[in-house]
Amino acid sequence: MWDYSEKVQEHFFSPRNAGAVDDANAVGDVGSLSCGDALRLTLKVDPDSEVILDAGFQTFGCGSAIASSSALTEIIKGMKIDDALSVSNQDIADYLDGLPPEKMHCSVMGREALQAAVANYRGEEWKDDHEEGALICKCFAIDEVMIEETVRANGLRTVEEVTNYTKAGGGCSACHEGIEEILTRILAEKGETFDPNAVAGEIKKPKSGLTNLQRMKRIEELLDEIRPNLQRDHGDVELVEVDGKYIYVNMIGACAGCQMAATTLGGIQQHLAEGLGEFIQVLPAEELARRAAMEA
Repeated sequence: MWDYSEKVQEHFFSPRNAGAVDDANAVGDVGSLSCGDALRLTLKVDPDSEVILDAGFQTFGCGSAIASSSALTEIIKGMKIDDALSVSNQDIADYLDGLPPEKMHCSVMGREALQAAVANYRGEEWKDDHEEGALICKCFAIDEVMIEETVRANGLRTVEEVTNYTKAGGGCSACHEGIEEILTRILAEKGETFDPNAVAGEIKKPKSGLTNLQRMKRIEELLDEIRPNLQRDHGDVELVEVDGKYIYVNMIGACAGCQMAATTLGGIQQHLAEGLGEFIQVLPAEELARRAAMEA
């Protein structure tokens, strides 16, 4: 499991400013329930001084999402909205004494909610709609602009880091090539070369410490935890192969060919990653056959 700081745990178990603010005059909505994370940020702003008098949040997501939302509201209360807009996702993570790399997207979501709320206060339209051809990750609806901004703001260098900060690439992995192209372009601007084999953050990820057999058994146990939800909708999942960080599965029954299959794979991947404490990718079994054919 992830190594959460005491402050993250504190803000998860005893969140500050949970709930909607009474008489709020600024509201920011980001995320999507289908993607597993959604946040509504409400603010009460003094119209004369533009000082944020109160802030509240309603979050659907993991413990890191709740803690990040709680921290954000504590940081920005008492600030002028222009100053609040300078709060970065790293500021939120630092306030919590750090977040697991795989959960940095929660702090990014908080920053976006703040931008959306300020735009709402000013009567402006804030949207994350995607221009034609700009959508990179279809599983989590992450566009090129968001990836570029997050890469530049946080000095990201690997696809894994981009996934940790934005969720892009965390589903079917079809967008990894597009993410690599963005990284290659941005690093080239700094006279650097993108290295597909670089370790995220130059820090090795925590491993489960299990033997291959124990790891396979643990993956099956985690899949068993998911199965009841899939079977409720007349579907199921079958483990096919495990190759390092790549876990190949077959979607069965109603899940096979479902329009939400990519989202389901993303949910399975998140559950397995948290259960194993590793960065892994869950891929459809046909991807295994495709890769074998390419290597032949």
